[in-house]
Parts: sequence; structure tokens; C-alpha cells
Amino acid sequence: MIAGLYIAVVVIGYFLGSIPFGLMIARIFAKKDIRQVGSGKIGMTNVMRAAGRKAAALSLLFDVGKGVLAVTFAGMIFSDYATSSTIGFYWLEIAKVLAALSAIAGHSWSIFLKFKGGRGVATFIGGLMALHWPAAVVGGGLVLIIGFRTKYMSLGSIIGAVTAFIMLMALNILRIDFLRPYPPIEYVTYAMIGAIFIYIMHRDNILRLVSGTERKIGEKAKAETPASSHNSE
Repeated sequence: MIAGLYIAVVVIGYFLGSIPFGLMIARIFAKKDIRQVGSGKIGMTNVMRAAGRKAAALSLLFDVGKGVLAVTFAGMIFSDYATSSTIGFYWLEIAKVLAALSAIAGHSWSIFLKFKGGRGVATFIGGLMALHWPAAVVGGGLVLIIGFRTKYMSLGSIIGAVTAFIMLMALNILRIDFLRPYPPIEYVTYAMIGAIFIYIMHRDNILRLVSGTERKIGEKAKAETPASSHNSE
């Protein structure tokens, strides 16, 4: 029974994450296939490149929402177990983390896009928002502040994700928090896996940042094709 519920949580999370909102929004706003623009990714940065700031903001909102909804549905599925026993509460926390990770996987390898997609940053923040909103506010805030300040969204994404993980780990070790006695280890694990995943998904960007060839937000590419990508999503 429990195994079946976990499978349901993973499947729902994956399919929610797979919905290519960035692709749909770019088509509505700019009549463009975002996969043929810039990085070819479906995240906020590439939507901005293809369709402008308003479309990018809407794409960001929906991609964050995918992570939030995945965790919310997991909570609903496991709600009876959470109130029935102590171990049921831990089953619930594990389910939430699995749902959030599945949403990230769906966004990055969408079943609707032949297992291609984005880099999962906004969906990671969305999952974190549903799990522990203070860490999401700090991490997500750094993503946007550093990204737009430096014009390198890839840099902001990595720093924001790593900072969110460090924050949760510190709160867990110190046994303090804003919302509860301290964030459970499941949330720390989610942030750690998410930060590692985002780092790996940006490894090409990191090499270009080091070499000084990373393209800034708003900077025109020589050729608007996926092969010419020099930015984050």
C-alpha cells in the first residue's frame, strides 16, 4: 500500500514537472518555438530571450508552481498517515521530497519534449517553497538578485541553490528554525540533491564563466540556435 502511494507521488510529480509552460508561453507571446532560440531550454532565461520579460515572469511563476503543486499533492495523498502515527509523519516528509525531486526531473526531462527541457532551477525553488519557505525565499532571492545584478543567471542559480542547502543544513545542525524546532533531514537532503543537480546541469556554464565567454542576460547571440547557447535556462 505504501509503495503504491509512493509510486503515485513520483508519477504525479514527474508529470506535473513535465508540463512545458515555458514552451507554451513563448508560443503565445512571441509565436516562437523556444527550443529553436538561444539555449533551446524551456526555463525563464530562454523565455525572456524569446518573448520578453512579461512572458519570462509568467513562465517563472508556473515553473515554481509545478514544484509547489507536486509537494502539495504528496501531502494530500499521505495526509492520513501523517496524523495517525509518528512514523507516518516521516513517510509524509519522504513523500514530499520524492514529489519535489520528481517534478525537477520532469521539468528537465519532459515526457512531452522527448525527454528534454530546462535546468530545473525554478521548479527546485518551488518544491523548496512548499517544504520550507524561508530557505526558498533566501535561495530564490539570491538566484534573481545575483542573476540580474551580474547578468549571469547561471551564476545566480548555482549560488542560490547552494546557499539554500547550507541554510537548511545549518538550521538542522543547530536545531533552530523559523517554522518548527528545526528542518528535518529530509529537507536538507532535498536541498543537497537539488544543489548538486543544478551544479551538474550548469557545468557547461561554469566552464564559460571561468573562461569569460558566458553570454549575459539580454546579450544577443551570434546565432539564435541551441548550439550557440551561453546562458542558464
